[in-house]
Amino acid sequence: MARALQTLVLSREAIVEPAFSSIEEWLGHNTDDYYRVLLATGRGAWSPDNDAALWVSFNLRAQHIQAQTVARRVEEASAIWQQLDRLTLEHRLPDRVTNLLYEAILGYRLRRGTYVKMAGVEERTATRDLAQLCDKGLLRGVGERRGRYYLAGQILVDVRTRCRESRRPVADPYPWLPARLLAAVGSVVETRFAGPG
Repeated sequence: MARALQTLVLSREAIVEPAFSSIEEWLGHNTDDYYRVLLATGRGAWSPDNDAALWVSFNLRAQHIQAQTVARRVEEASAIWQQLDRLTLEHRLPDRVTNLLYEAILGYRLRRGTYVKMAGVEERTATRDLAQLCDKGLLRGVGERRGRYYLAGQILVDVRTRCRESRRPVADPYPWLPARLLAAVGSVVETRFAGPG
């Protein structure tokens, strides 16, 4: 119910993108804490009288950190695109290579056939573009003939590194929550397994 309410609040503010309105990605990286908060809140059985404050705080914290993470990704992608636009102008490259360079900067292996489809160019044009990008140090060819693929060259690696280093750190809105969560779980476990007398 808390997660449904959180989505309703966001959607009333016209924030409907799944990456912002869902905390699934964050939960995937914090599964142990998710089970801890369920244990601490539910105490092993349904009881509507249990205090849900820790559960609500957990969800608010998750939403806040997830939103910051997504916003930071958008900022980083924008910074990378600006750098790629600068590089294509500086090296007098056709605009069609920018998407390819972005894929490379993300760490993907690129093949000539993929570039042909992506840019809508002929094989000869793709071969010429890829050779030019390698000559300028933007891409690095690996392998020969049919097995050849391309990775980010040192210039792109440096762009990626600079953009990542300029990331704003994620601010934890409830820095006290992890310790309180562990204490709450410890108290539940102690109570459940203490036994009589």
